[in-house]
Amino acid sequence: MNNNHPKHTTHVPHSPEIGRILAAFLARDFFTEISYRAAFLTSIGGILFRVFIFYFLAQLIGQTASPLLETYNGDYFSFVLIGLALGSYFGVGLTGFARALRESQTTGTLEAMLMTPAPVSIIITGSAVWSYTFTTFRVFIYLLTGSLLLGVRLNHANIPAALLILVLGIISFASIGIVAAAIIMIIKRGDPITTLLGNLANLVSGVYYPLEVLPGWLQAIAHLLPLTYALRGLRLALLAGADWATLWPDIRALLGFCVVLFPLSLLLFGMAVQRARAEGSLAQF
Repeated sequence: MNNNHPKHTTHVPHSPEIGRILAAFLARDFFTEISYRAAFLTSIGGILFRVFIFYFLAQLIGQTASPLLETYNGDYFSFVLIGLALGSYFGVGLTGFARALRESQTTGTLEAMLMTPAPVSIIITGSAVWSYTFTTFRVFIYLLTGSLLLGVRLNHANIPAALLILVLGIISFASIGIVAAAIIMIIKRGDPITTLLGNLANLVSGVYYPLEVLPGWLQAIAHLLPLTYALRGLRLALLAGADWATLWPDIRALLGFCVVLFPLSLLLFGMAVQRARAEGSLAQF
C-alpha cells in the first residue's frame, strides 16, 4: 500500500497567465468595493476633507515653519500633502496583505487559493492589487486637488526620480506587510505588528512635520524605517526638483530595504503557508 500523500506542486505561470490571475483578483475586489457605494464615496470625500483641513492649518502656520522647510521650498502645505499621499501607500502596504488574508480566512477562500498551482508570490500580489490601484487613485486626488485648487506647484519636479523612489518605497512597505500577514497566518489573531509600526511611523518618519523638530533619539528611530527615506526623497524630487546625486542617499537606503526585506518577507510567508498546510489550519481563523 502506498501511504504517500499527494504533494502540493507549484506551477510557474507565464506572463499572460500571471496577467489573467492578477486581473481576476482586481475584478473581484473592484466589484466588492463598488457594491458598497456609500463607503466608496465616503472614502473619496474623506480625502477632500483631509486636504482642506491641512490647507487651512498651513494658513495658520504661515511662514513660521519656513526655516525648517527651506530644503523643500518652505511651503508647509506642499510638504504635508506629500506626506498624506505617500502615507496612503505606507498604510496599504502595511495593512493590505494582512487584511486580505483575514478576509480570505473568514470567507473560507484562503485554503482554496493556496491549494491552487499558482505560486504564493502571485497570490500575495493578487490579494493586494486592488488596494494599490485604489490607493493610486486616492493619491491622484490628493495631488490633483492640491495643485489645481490650492496652489501646490510641481513645475520643477524630478519625475523619473520620484517614480523610482515611490516604487522602492512601495516594495519596502509591502515587505513589512507580508511579514505581518505571515504572522497572522500562524497565530490566527489580530495583527500586533502593523498597529505598532503604523503609529510609530506617523510619529517619527516626517509625515506631518520635519524630522528636525524631533529629539535626537526619535530621529535615530526614524532612520530605521523606510518611510523616512521615501518621504524625504519624494519631497526633494517633487518640491525641490533635486538631482540624482542629491537623492542618491535616500534611494540607496530604500534599495537596501528592498534587497533585504522583500525576499525575506516572501520566505517567511512561504514558511507560514507550509506550516499551516502541515497543521491543516489554513481555513482556521
